[in-house]
Amino acid sequence: MASGTLLYAQSGGVTAVINATASAVINTARAKKIKVLAARNGILGALREELIDTSKESAAAIAALAHTPGGAFGSCRVKLKSLDADRAKYERLLAVFKAHDVRWFLYNGGNDSADTALKVSQLAAEFGYPVTCIGVPKTVDNDLAVTDCCPGFGSAAKYTAVSVREAALDVAAMAETSTKVFVYEAMGRHAGWLAAAAGLAGKTTDEAPHLILFPERPYDEADFLAQVKKIVARVGYCVVVASEGIQTKDGKFVADAGGGKDSFGHTQLGGVASYLAGRVKDQLGMKVHWTLPDYLQRSARHLASKTDLEQALAVGKAAVQFALKGMNATMPVIVRTSDAPYRWKIEAAPLTKVANHEKTMPAGFIRKDGYGITAAARNYLEPLIRGEAPPPYGRDGMPKYVSLKNIALKKKLSIWEG
Repeated sequence: MASGTLLYAQSGGVTAVINATASAVINTARAKKIKVLAARNGILGALREELIDTSKESAAAIAALAHTPGGAFGSCRVKLKSLDADRAKYERLLAVFKAHDVRWFLYNGGNDSADTALKVSQLAAEFGYPVTCIGVPKTVDNDLAVTDCCPGFGSAAKYTAVSVREAALDVAAMAETSTKVFVYEAMGRHAGWLAAAAGLAGKTTDEAPHLILFPERPYDEADFLAQVKKIVARVGYCVVVASEGIQTKDGKFVADAGGGKDSFGHTQLGGVASYLAGRVKDQLGMKVHWTLPDYLQRSARHLASKTDLEQALAVGKAAVQFALKGMNATMPVIVRTSDAPYRWKIEAAPLTKVANHEKTMPAGFIRKDGYGITAAARNYLEPLIRGEAPPPYGRDGMPKYVSLKNIALKKKLSIWEG
């Protein structure tokens, strides 16, 4: 029987199904008699030696994680720099690993998390410390390289498509005497996957969304306003979906929130829907409503995709299996084997091919006029939002989500001053 403990941590923006991955990790490790520790608030918890003993949680609580949104152990937006620039932090991580006999490290996140897991594996090899590092995929942006799709995206995509269709019915009902244009802002900094998912809400050019603005295409205000005017004249109203990351042809974010950069070095975005709404009102004189779903897109567990849930569970299980096999510096990725019927499997990919690589949408997924999705995009996206996996509900009409006890281990090292 393998000896040592497994450390699991969550990173970056959480998703509707990241806790399902955590549930699969813990249950798979328990079946192998492996103790699982969880870092409180991601890599920060590991550095601070704030480690949670998941063995104190009941089997029912761990099972309930599979239908609970958020991040059960806390997450963080902290990116470690290069081994040379942040060497003290990496060495601190190894010290924590040694103190708690951590032999397997699973980091559940996106590109930056894959990079961190890779660097930890490299430093451990340099010091001769036996730890297997696994990156576990998660992101609503669907921009991780190698994997066909990313756990978390399918549910956010389903929420987006359903919300746009429902809102469009509302707008259509009011268009004669009220709202003519509705603008929906979707997450997506450099890749327009969620904006594209909104295209699943309708199948013809007269069905919403009528216009999708992708970060992969420069924003041309004059053309956009002309398109809105044309669609309102033809259909009676216009539903616009805009990615938060749309840029002008000179590379400036349309929705630069002016809040500087986050700890990942990303420009803080937000407000593209309100900006576009203002331009439509000022230039075309039409009544406009807009919405910024923001966190709702990634926390809507009540509308999770069954496909997404199954994939989130599968990568968690595979991550533990890969770790126990000593498959260091790898990530379990989703491989699509068939479109019709939709079939997929899990394979291992080296972190060197995932870390710091970004997957943008293929050019063939964006309609020639730049304002919608193609049949190829629909064939790719539609299977990812299939199926329903609702949480259990109580008599009060609210979902029965779980809150873990999150009992901390006793610290063995000096307080980290980093």
